[in-house]
Amino acid sequence: MGANCALPVVCMPAALLAHDLVRSYRDRTVLDGVSLTATPGRRIGLIGENGAGKSTLLRLLAGVEEPDAGQVERPADLGYGHQELAFPADATVADVLDDALREARAAVDAVESGDTSAVDRYLDLEAWDADRRAELVLAGLGLDLDHARPLSTLSGGQRGRLGLAALLMRRPSALLLDEPTNHLDDDAAAFLEEQLRKLPGVVVVASHDRAFLDAVCTDLVDLDPAVDGPTRYGGGYTDYLATRRAERARWEQRYADEQDELRVLRHSVAVTARTVSHNKPRGNEPKLFYGFKGGRVESQVSRRVRNARQRLDELERDQVRKPPTPLTFTATLGDAAPGPAAALRDVRVPGRLALDRLDIGAHDRLLVTGANGAGKSTLLAVLAGRLAAGGTVHLRRGLRVGLLAQDIAIERPERTARQVYADRVGPATVPLVDLGLIAPRDVDRPVTELSVGQRRRLELAMLVAAAPQLLLLDEPTNHLSPALVEELEAALTSSPGAVVVASHDRWLRRRWDGRELRLRRP
Repeated sequence: MGANCALPVVCMPAALLAHDLVRSYRDRTVLDGVSLTATPGRRIGLIGENGAGKSTLLRLLAGVEEPDAGQVERPADLGYGHQELAFPADATVADVLDDALREARAAVDAVESGDTSAVDRYLDLEAWDADRRAELVLAGLGLDLDHARPLSTLSGGQRGRLGLAALLMRRPSALLLDEPTNHLDDDAAAFLEEQLRKLPGVVVVASHDRAFLDAVCTDLVDLDPAVDGPTRYGGGYTDYLATRRAERARWEQRYADEQDELRVLRHSVAVTARTVSHNKPRGNEPKLFYGFKGGRVESQVSRRVRNARQRLDELERDQVRKPPTPLTFTATLGDAAPGPAAALRDVRVPGRLALDRLDIGAHDRLLVTGANGAGKSTLLAVLAGRLAAGGTVHLRRGLRVGLLAQDIAIERPERTARQVYADRVGPATVPLVDLGLIAPRDVDRPVTELSVGQRRRLELAMLVAAAPQLLLLDEPTNHLSPALVEELEAALTSSPGAVVVASHDRWLRRRWDGRELRLRRP
């Protein structure tokens, strides 16, 4: 599709359309009848837990995979940001940049030679400024690289950022990106947001980065399972939150109203509809008149009972599900010795952590930040007693510690989620299904069949049930849906014990109202 023009690309931005896409892997259906319309100027964010189908949808839109059913209409000029750099092992940074700028330079040559049919593309690509803009993109993404440097010498993060830079230099009519802020620091992420807002074409991006979604997106599509399929929300992440809060309020109100009506109907069927005037003393009416009146009342009673029973049956069959109870953390603090939760002095893990002093109060809220390799995860593992360290690590006597680690390691994953939960927390705790973290249809599935997001929900459920007095969360927003992340963060503010969170999440960090510890590489 696209207009005729001198360059082998469409001259104007074109829409990206998906119709009733279905995609399954083995016996698991990831996408079932998903449709998407993305027009030029719209920047659509795909949200949902890992396993919801975000990356799968991007691959189908890009043509990297074919759907089992449905079809995709895409512009010829499309860029996909999760592909490996398609260059030989001995290629250089300059080779990548030359390829990214090839169309812009061709447009310059065509216009300078008098080819008026290339003017539209020349303007679309802002081709006159492409080389200068390329250097700005490299600097903005933190890529101070020798152009002669072989790609084989770059780290994975550098290769990812170089691929992203090449896409921004190309300015394709449709740009598809999968978790583009991975490996980006705050400045580089802000630069990327600015660049994407300037693109005239279609942008579709899968991301867990809430700050990024809020800064870039004009629409959000929630791919987490729902009765009516994926839900599209207008606006950025802040708008999404407002809409979700309003939806929750309506859900709660509808549930309350229906429960009130059910109580009235049940009482009506059992009592009220049968309390009728013919049960009163007859008085002085003639017998014939009383018999006529009684028959009419009997008919009215029968109709009332029948109508009430019919409405009751309908409502009991179709009533809205009870809204799940919001996530909460509980802890019994009285069975531990008094005093701070933890005290660390001169703690050292060679090559991983160097910390002179840290005190954590019984009700402390501590956010641990720092670059990759600064020791955030190491510190949490030391506090949890999973990693030995030099120096002094003192935990309050009787302190219950719970850790949500980044890497999910569940023993004997062939067991069902219900069995794993029961074995970990014991039979006396709240049932797994009552926590609202694992759907009833999934509690008896083997853990091996659960997605990464579902396994992380299971770990979180076991943590909630354990009621830790020192709660340690390592990158808690990874792999969870935005809705659950918001619920988790709200629960942290009311947790009765101490909370230590290690995170690079910009949205979480901006809203944190407790202490902050910034670690530096040892």
